[in-house]
Amino acid sequence: MITAIDSSVILDVLTEDPKYADASEACLRQASAEGKLILCECVLAEICPAVHSESVVSELLQDWQLEFVPSTRESAIMAGRHFGLYIRRGGTAKRIVADFLIGAHASVLADRLLARDRGYLRDYFKDLDVWSPGDSSR
Repeated sequence: MITAIDSSVILDVLTEDPKYADASEACLRQASAEGKLILCECVLAEICPAVHSESVVSELLQDWQLEFVPSTRESAIMAGRHFGLYIRRGGTAKRIVADFLIGAHASVLADRLLARDRGYLRDYFKDLDVWSPGDSSR
């Protein structure tokens, strides 16, 4: 089982978010026990400001056994298609293209995505198994 990890889950743990940290960490541990954890360039870029140094980022990736897997041409095109649909539906700056890149990366390169889904992932990536911390279905 390959689980792509969204920055929201990693940031929950790094920042010790009072509402989500415990559930996010438990999901990370379970996903790690079930297989490989991967992240894309958008996630890596989004977590960097929270850790302040490249050596800490490297240590984090190693400690959590998070493998950096770059996006593919296929995932970038998929993200663009879904982002275009979002814009045509009247989307605003509320969602940015990085969100769609993360979802498409998981769709193409993983079996599921661990993310605090706010609805758009399941809406735009209907075939993607989205696992959110706190989901009672897991």
